[in-house]
Formats: sequence, C-alpha cells, structure tokens
Amino acid sequence: MAEKPQLVNNSPEDIETDECMNTYSHIYSPDLLMHGCDTVIASRNLEKLTEAAKKLSSTTGRRCLGIAIDVRQPETISAAMDETLKTFGRVDILINNAAGNFLCPATSLSFNAFKTVMEIDTMGTFNTSKVIYDKWFKDHGGSIVNISATLGYRGQALQVHAGSAKAANDAMTRHLAVEWGPSGVRVNTVAPGPISGTEGYRRLGGSHAESAGVFRSIPLQRAGNKTEIAHAVLFLASRAASYVTGAILVADGGAWLTSANDVERLLGIVSSRSAKL
Repeated sequence: MAEKPQLVNNSPEDIETDECMNTYSHIYSPDLLMHGCDTVIASRNLEKLTEAAKKLSSTTGRRCLGIAIDVRQPETISAAMDETLKTFGRVDILINNAAGNFLCPATSLSFNAFKTVMEIDTMGTFNTSKVIYDKWFKDHGGSIVNISATLGYRGQALQVHAGSAKAANDAMTRHLAVEWGPSGVRVNTVAPGPISGTEGYRRLGGSHAESAGVFRSIPLQRAGNKTEIAHAVLFLASRAASYVTGAILVADGGAWLTSANDVERLLGIVSSRSAKL
C-alpha cells in the first residue's frame, strides 16, 4: 500500500507568544503600505498598551502610539482620534478587533453577559467606525477591516452571545460598505477560525481540541496562526484590495464547513443526559 505523501507546509513563520517576530519573509511587496505605516493601538489597559507599543516601535522602526479607550464609550474614542490626528496628522486604516467571548450554554448565560458581549463586539465596532468616519474618513477615504468569526454561520453551541454579535457585525460590514463607498471608504471583514497562540485559542479550549485530534476534521487539518490572519487583514486593508468592499473573507482552513458541533466535548461532560441534570 502506497504511503501517504508528505504535504508541504505553506504556513508562514509565527510564534506562540505575544512577542514580536524576530524574522519575517514578505509575501507581499514590502512597500505595500506606501511610505511605511505608523500605528495606534487602543484598549482599556494602558500599561499593556504602553509595553506593546514600545516593542512594536523597537522591532519595526516605526512610531506606535498606545491610547486607552473603551469602545463602549464613544467619547473615549473621539478623544483618542483627536490625539491620533494631533500626533500623525491622518488615519488611513481602521482595524476593529475588540471582542469578549467565553463558552456558555444559553440557559446559563445571564442577561448582562449577553448585553456586555453585544456592547463590546457590535456597539464597539459601530462606535469606533462612526467616530473615525465622522472625524476623517468621510472627507479623505480609508479602509476598515472588522475581525469577525464563523460562529453564527450554522449556530455554534455555547456561543449564542458571540455568534449573535459577530453576525450583526457581518451585516454592519455590508451596510457601511454601501453607505460609505461614495466617500472612498472600503469596509471588509476577516472571519478567522481557530488561531494558535492567541488569547481566544487559550480561553476557548483550542489547546485541548488540538491534543484531542479535533482539528483533523478541518479540511486543512490544523489550526491557523496569527501571521496568516495578519496576511488576510493586510490584503483587505491595503491597495491590493482596492476594488474590494463589503466582503467577508473566511480564513479558517475550511473549519466551519466540516467541524463537528460537539456540545458534549465543549462542556467537558460524558453524556447529554448529565448536561440536563
């Protein structure tokens, strides 16, 4: 019987930690983001932002500004945008990736928990997009890339909160692409699958799934990595996708097409009967 051929590993270099990569092989032109790219990173934790900004600046040689915001509070986004324009003078790309998620059956999900996820994922995406559109994009154009998920495509167990929020974001992507296109604003989405080395992977049981062989049901038979998602985002954000808007780019190795919706495994229980007790 013939041996199974060894497949070529085409996945790009990556690291498991949140540190910057020491080496990188460009798959796009190094000047895809013309004249380089200074960045602003924003979240609620200023201490972590400051540390990350220093690492990024040191590694890339470009400026990186960390600003504390809460995407649920538009006034903090507005203040951050003012600081960004004061520092850099312009904004060309917005990446919306604020999210909150955890595994929980709907019967155990509190009203407040559902609301909080919707506020962070959906309202946060709208708030940030609208503030930056009003303050810059409507007069200068730009590119927005939302980070979504495939949870809502078929009804993923234990994810009614996050799946509902991301489904709303996918719809928002299409609506804003239509309304803001005449202003030269492109709005697209990347929907990742299981991505190793991320907080979501750790929190949502990715390591356990990998060791249990669950990823063998994925057509590409592995989890993705952070660099692969960065490449997808870079494509949509850049002039390489200059005629692409309103698109949802699924980057999950085909996982949502084939992976089992295994409630028992996700709950870590023996049988569906014990789940009802």
